[in-house]
Amino acid sequence: MWDNIVLGVQTAFHLHNLFFALIGVFIGNLIGVLPGVGALTAISMLLPLTYSLEPAAALMMLAGLYYGSSYGGAVTTILLNLPGTPTHAVVSIDGHPLARQGRAGVALMMAMIASFIGATIGVILINVAGPLFVKIAFKFGPAEYFSLMLLGLLAASTLSSGSPLKGIAMVVIGLIFGIVGTDVNTGIARFTFNLLELQDGLALVAVAMGLFGISDVLRNTNRIAQGQETTSSKIGWRAMRVEK
Repeated sequence: MWDNIVLGVQTAFHLHNLFFALIGVFIGNLIGVLPGVGALTAISMLLPLTYSLEPAAALMMLAGLYYGSSYGGAVTTILLNLPGTPTHAVVSIDGHPLARQGRAGVALMMAMIASFIGATIGVILINVAGPLFVKIAFKFGPAEYFSLMLLGLLAASTLSSGSPLKGIAMVVIGLIFGIVGTDVNTGIARFTFNLLELQDGLALVAVAMGLFGISDVLRNTNRIAQGQETTSSKIGWRAMRVEK
C-alpha cells in the first residue's frame, strides 16, 4: 500500500500534472462562485475537456475542479450571504458577519485555509482508513441509517446558536420543507397543490437564495433608500492577513 502512495505522490507532483491541476482549480473557483453550481455539476460540465488528456492529468484536473469549486462557493456565501450549496450554509453564520464588519478578506483567507486543511486531512484518511470505512459501510442497514439521521437532527437542534427551542424549530421547518414533493417509494405527491414545479420538491438553492441572499439585498436596498451607508470592504492581500 505504501508503495502505491509514494507512486501517487510522485505522479501528483509532476509539473505536467500540476499544471492541469492549477487549471482545474482556477476554473473551479470561477464556476463555484455561481450559486447553485456545486462541485459535481462543475465536474459534469467540464468532463469532456479531459477526454484528450492522460489519465493522471485528467484526474488531477478533475480534483482541482472539485476543490476549487468547493472554495468558490464560500466567496458568495461570505460576501453576499448567498450559500449556493448545503455545505456552505454553515459558512454564512460566521463568514458574512465578518464581511459586514469590513473583514471580508480575513473571512475569505480563513475559508481558504480551512478548505485546504480539510481536504488534506480527508485525502489522508481515505488512503489510510479507506478499507475500514468500506467494511463499516457494508454493515449499515435501515436501523443504522435511521440512527445516523436522528443523530444529525439532534446535533443540528442542540448545537445551534441560541435557545434549544430555536434549534428544534429550525429542524422541524427543514423537515416540513423536505416533505414537499413526490414520495420515491409510493409515487404519491405530497403538498404539491397540483403544481408541477413542486413535483421534485423544494430546490435547496432557491430556498437558500430566498432566505439568505434576497433578504440581504432587500435590507441593503432599504438602507440605501433611507440614506444610510451599506457595509463595504476592500479585499486585497493585506486585507487577508489574519492578525494574531
